[in-house]
Amino acid sequence: MKRIEANDPVAMCREGREQHRKGDYSSAFEHFTRAAELGDAVAHHQISIMYHYGHGVEKDKGKGINGRHERGVRHSIIAATQGNDQSLKFLMHAFRSGMISKEELAAALRAHQAAVDATKSPQREAAEEYRQMMSSAD
Repeated sequence: MKRIEANDPVAMCREGREQHRKGDYSSAFEHFTRAAELGDAVAHHQISIMYHYGHGVEKDKGKGINGRHERGVRHSIIAATQGNDQSLKFLMHAFRSGMISKEELAAALRAHQAAVDATKSPQREAAEEYRQMMSSAD
């Protein structure tokens, strides 16, 4: 709880997942929203999933299920542009389903790649090599 009070988005996402698991969707949505406002890509992805399934989200009276899916796609685009791989996979599915255009998918792919490239460093690559070496030794 202290980490949530300190505005730690990772702790907020963790609590959001726990509340979602318990079936308290409105509390989960609130935690994910707070984390997303702090720029957490995973939180945006979780919000997109909640919109997709209609868990704890308001219904768009004028647009129905399509409005809900549009909001979910917008959160997936935000998460993908921050380098979230799961949201990128969801956007590819959304494209195949006709929910987003080819141009929207291409823009998200470019932004995703730029975000991934921005996080690359020799130290991260060395850490990943070490992690793989350690996991293969098990």
